[in-house]
Amino acid sequence: MIFLENVSKHYSRSKTGLPALKNINLNVGANEFVVLVGSSGAGKSTILKMITREEKPDKGKIIVGGIDYADLRPRHIPFLRRKIGVVFQDFKLLPKRTVFENVAFAMEIAGMTNREIKQSVPKAIELVGLTGKESSFPHQLSGGERQRVSIARSVVRQPKILIADEPTGNLDVRHSWDIVSLLEKINNCGTTVLLTTHNMEIVKKLKRRVIIVDNGQIVFDKRTGSVEIPQQRRGLK
Repeated sequence: MIFLENVSKHYSRSKTGLPALKNINLNVGANEFVVLVGSSGAGKSTILKMITREEKPDKGKIIVGGIDYADLRPRHIPFLRRKIGVVFQDFKLLPKRTVFENVAFAMEIAGMTNREIKQSVPKAIELVGLTGKESSFPHQLSGGERQRVSIARSVVRQPKILIADEPTGNLDVRHSWDIVSLLEKINNCGTTVLLTTHNMEIVKKLKRRVIIVDNGQIVFDKRTGSVEIPQQRRGLK
């Protein structure tokens, strides 16, 4: 589903002069739930940008959903991104649009018909537990509810991969676990989930595959159900 081989990336504007990624190798299978951990600047955001094709590697091979990025033409990038849903820490909702309209927006920009929108949006809203809130505006919702809208918008086109980039970063403990449980529910429906977080309590309780990125390299890749995360890698919450 997601395959990176010897991927390296160096930003010319880097203050440290060090590469953002150095010979990264990553293989995530279909329907996996993977937690990507790393401090700010470790390289995890660059990995995500490689997957969504926001950035190109200096070297290395990337294949996502059967698409070899070496053969990817600019006109094909929108098609690729329809296979990938992205959830952000700061929600990125349109403040003057209702819950229904925010979720529908993802289908509108993809050129979906009104009939498709009317069929799919209520299902996505029901999936995230917001039935009855369709006419509400973002400012009328709690932080957890706004994140649910963001998730509904990301999955309404039924992507094969969902990237959740620090989705609990602005939430309290209870709402954080609500969001994590929702991501597990989506994963159980067959979607590959890649979650980034600084919160080690979430990492340990999830008991999923954990990948730790440090200084542009993968330094740990194990399932937490059977192994202990190295003590020196706990410079996180």
